[in-house]
Amino acid sequence: MDNLESLVIARRLRVPIGDAPAGAHPGWGEAAARQLDAALLSVGFKCSAALLDRLAKLRGETVVDLGVRILAAVRHLVGDHVQHNAYFIDFPRNVPDTMEFWVGLLQEALLDPVAATSIRPATLNLLALPGYGRYQHTYADLLAAHAELIPLAGDRVTVLDLGGSLESEARELYLSLAGSETPPAAEDLRALRTLAACCADEPPRIPMREIRAVINEVRLAAGRPLLADTVTDVLRLACGASGGDVTLTTSTRFRSFRRPERRALLQALDRVASPARLGEVPRHREQWKRLGERLHPHEYPQFPRAAHVFEVARGERPARSFDSRVEAALSAGRTSDAVELLERAPGALLRRLDHLLRAGTDPSGVLDAAERAATVASGRVLLSLREHLQNRLAPAAGRVFVNRRGRAWTADDARSRLEDDVVARAVAILDEEITRRLPDPGELIIDPEVLDVALPLSGKAVAPGLGMLPRGSLSRVDGESLRFFVHWRQAARRTDYDLSALMLDASYGDPEHISWTNHSNDFAQYSGDLVDAADGASEFINISLARTTRPIIIPQVHIYAGEAFDEAAEAFFGYMIREDGQEGMPFEPRTVRMKSDLRGAGRVALPLVFLRGDDGDWRVKWLHLHLKGHPEFNQVEGSRLRASLLVRSIVERDHLRIRYLADLLRGKGSANDHTTYIGWQAPADLPKGARVYTPATLHELIPA
Repeated sequence: MDNLESLVIARRLRVPIGDAPAGAHPGWGEAAARQLDAALLSVGFKCSAALLDRLAKLRGETVVDLGVRILAAVRHLVGDHVQHNAYFIDFPRNVPDTMEFWVGLLQEALLDPVAATSIRPATLNLLALPGYGRYQHTYADLLAAHAELIPLAGDRVTVLDLGGSLESEARELYLSLAGSETPPAAEDLRALRTLAACCADEPPRIPMREIRAVINEVRLAAGRPLLADTVTDVLRLACGASGGDVTLTTSTRFRSFRRPERRALLQALDRVASPARLGEVPRHREQWKRLGERLHPHEYPQFPRAAHVFEVARGERPARSFDSRVEAALSAGRTSDAVELLERAPGALLRRLDHLLRAGTDPSGVLDAAERAATVASGRVLLSLREHLQNRLAPAAGRVFVNRRGRAWTADDARSRLEDDVVARAVAILDEEITRRLPDPGELIIDPEVLDVALPLSGKAVAPGLGMLPRGSLSRVDGESLRFFVHWRQAARRTDYDLSALMLDASYGDPEHISWTNHSNDFAQYSGDLVDAADGASEFINISLARTTRPIIIPQVHIYAGEAFDEAAEAFFGYMIREDGQEGMPFEPRTVRMKSDLRGAGRVALPLVFLRGDDGDWRVKWLHLHLKGHPEFNQVEGSRLRASLLVRSIVERDHLRIRYLADLLRGKGSANDHTTYIGWQAPADLPKGARVYTPATLHELIPA
């Protein structure tokens, strides 16, 4: 239950208390609540008035026990659950010049009789010099070298609200995640497994296939009927039940299924394995073969259509996929035939709309089909196409492609241009249908600060955390000093991550960088390189925004050697904002504005980019991208060109933001019997029953 409680606190910033008994000694609970509030403030959190009042009425022992769990949850959320040491003890002061630092290390090694014998000028490895890359002082030494943080009004304070019972809060979170209209992150799927195991309620709608697979795992274990309408749904379930990947990105080693489980899986497969659905099988042919070895379909002659699936996988039964028929029609120049086929799959038609408009000679007929498809396609498809079309007429630095694990690459845009009137009609069709699906907001209250937050059209590459926003979101940076941090702890082998910052001019040229190969310049300092993280390691880069000569700053995390982000025992990135002259440790939790786990298939992480506008103000734009990189020895000098082109493509793209939906909602509102609020955190004076959308629940804004 502690995991469930921590999940609710981290995801909803609500503390589930329910009907805990009141204290027998008035004042004790109140004193404990005040102490908890003070402890929370030291890490950038505080209790709302309602939460503080409820805690004050509890038994003192209850408040203390609950407070320990609350502090643990929020400290982990902000990254304060580990000790963040720094290689250079006085960082950001007294950071040595890069050449001076290396010469000093070499002199020390030459003066050491033992170390000097291993130095060979022809093959000198600077990274292997004694004293390099490993802490030369303890965390206690670091504490003694730094003054306490000077609290300022601009420090982050995140309010924790009063929640209901743990059961009701878990149920609300479960239904929100299960009903999401956007593809879930890996962390969301893990959270759903935890929630589904203890929530008996059935979600009224489960749009995402991966989420359906997770919920089916619970139904399979309980012997309940499975939710499946495609053969791939059954394959996803088998993967999830075997501890594998329900997204089918990576292969799964299937476990041995019990006889009731085999019967349930084959029964569900037999129900959905129509001839039209068999075309899905070849896409995952090898996984179907392995699954057939575990399910033994020959033992269940009562499920003949299920057996057909494995015959297709083995190549014994022909099955032509829907996509192949569409591609054949397009390759032969029969665009009208392709459109006729695609009308059976409205979402697929809209996803191919640009191609269809370029391939055919009758754009009016294609748009007529798109108008019919728009009435039944998912809201996420409509919004994704709307974003695509609003960027279609503007010249772009290049096309960006991002896979489901966040790995990105660019390519030249060789598409022919679409006519303005064609794009205008397509946009009008989408706007009309999206507006029709949006609910009546009643009285609409929107915090202007969230208008530039991008709509969460996919959550796959976004790891949940503190202050996380969808790719393409823009938010202001208030402060004079910007500090990035990365922390990692290796699982099995020596792992060296390198924090770097690439700084460019307004045309994405004239590069300058801060990294282990360049410790400092006139406005930035690096905390020192660490090459081993058996007990955890942290690196920092501090940048004075007022003195920087570059308007584009791209923080990066490179895997120089060792474990990938997904393999490490722990890996996370974030940034802090401070005022010039504000003292404190290299890591101060109350100054953290964003923190999230690092993961993904690439060897170079590009979490976000900082941009200085024409008005002189700084903003941050979320990227959530990875470069493939090299198996080893990645560094900022080698990825500069790819990173700058990729970032430019994202920065110059016009993302669909909350501002777009807000304009549609304002034109739709009519009733005044309810309120809709969209903002960072709901104010305490909202009317009862108000619909609230915050960064944690933005996915609920996407219409069905």
